Amino acid sequence: MPWFFWSFVVVSWLAGIVGFGWGWILVALWVLSGAVVFLRSVEDLVARYLFRLRKPTLVEQQRLVPVWQQASVRAGVDTAKYFLWIQESDEVNASPTPGHTVAVTRWALYTLPGSHLEAVIAHELSHHLGGRTWLSLLSFWYSIPARCALIAVRAIVRLMRAVPAVGCAIGGFLLIAYLGILLAVLTFGKSITFPLLFLTPFVAPPILAWLSRREVKQADRRAAVMGYGATLVQVFYGWQMQHQQTLGRGGSRRSQLMSSTPSVVERVQALEGSG
Repeated sequence: MPWFFWSFVVVSWLAGIVGFGWGWILVALWVLSGAVVFLRSVEDLVARYLFRLRKPTLVEQQRLVPVWQQASVRAGVDTAKYFLWIQESDEVNASPTPGHTVAVTRWALYTLPGSHLEAVIAHELSHHLGGRTWLSLLSFWYSIPARCALIAVRAIVRLMRAVPAVGCAIGGFLLIAYLGILLAVLTFGKSITFPLLFLTPFVAPPILAWLSRREVKQADRRAAVMGYGATLVQVFYGWQMQHQQTLGRGGSRRSQLMSSTPSVVERVQALEGSG
């Protein structure tokens, strides 16, 4: 619901730019567009172009299929219901994917022994447990405008850190623009609800990032319930040693607040807390 709400806000802003007379047609089309996710070809396009995944090769399938079957048996799901994809990444886990798509990173596939790879696949599968596949597809589809806005906010924050003069100029312009719009709406508007929506760029990003971190830790706990908790901890320590990373999340408080992935130590503590 938070993702849908802030996506609705973003689409409503675009409708306001077009003009609310015709703009609500844009909002209606966006709401009705959720029907396209039930087409299997659309789900494949989302996996390939939005998540930048690829299908495994025959050699990769030979390595994946045995551990995939073992993890699915322990999870109590039918392997025919989901499809494995590969993400070209050196991270432990791939991005959480909706629907019938289960992604594994290249690092996990080529680096981990069979038992550790099975634990990672169990984590990825855990993102799909406890809910309907069609509901997860709809949830992701309607979250796309909010995710795009979140990416834009993060880009501005990175620009402000990398090039302070340009970044501060852009940030200052956006802040003045928002304050001007807010003042105009408060002066000439009749409802306080709409002006509050203009505060969402400052409120939504840390909340949505926290929701993403929470989702990752919940998937870890589900995998631990299946019996993969200790193995996942070993995977995290192995990844940390190979990449010479600290257990805690580095960077400033702002970057920690905006991160969509919990640090290794947070994930280890969550698994230890789950027993």
